[in-house]
Amino acid sequence: EVKGTPLPTVITVYQDKSFTFVTKTPPATHYLKQAAGITSGSKLVGRETAGKVTRTQVREIAEKKMKDLNANDLDAASKIIEGSARAMGLDVVEG
Repeated sequence: EVKGTPLPTVITVYQDKSFTFVTKTPPATHYLKQAAGITSGSKLVGRETAGKVTRTQVREIAEKKMKDLNANDLDAASKIIEGSARAMGLDVVEG
């Protein structure tokens, strides 16, 4: 997508020296930081707010991350992303 975006990758090396690799989508924290316009999360989660993201932004991130998340539907994926946002010290607001 964008130069400098972290991409988690799973590399499997076999005994015959062949290998496979699977690239995954960027971490949810990367997308959340972009959406909130911040460079890092809160150092004092629960006491200090690092920024805000809207439920619409959370839903868009959940759509991007859907294939990597252990969720059955978009609502469950959105709840997972909301939890990640709160763990970073971000407020999730309506919008």
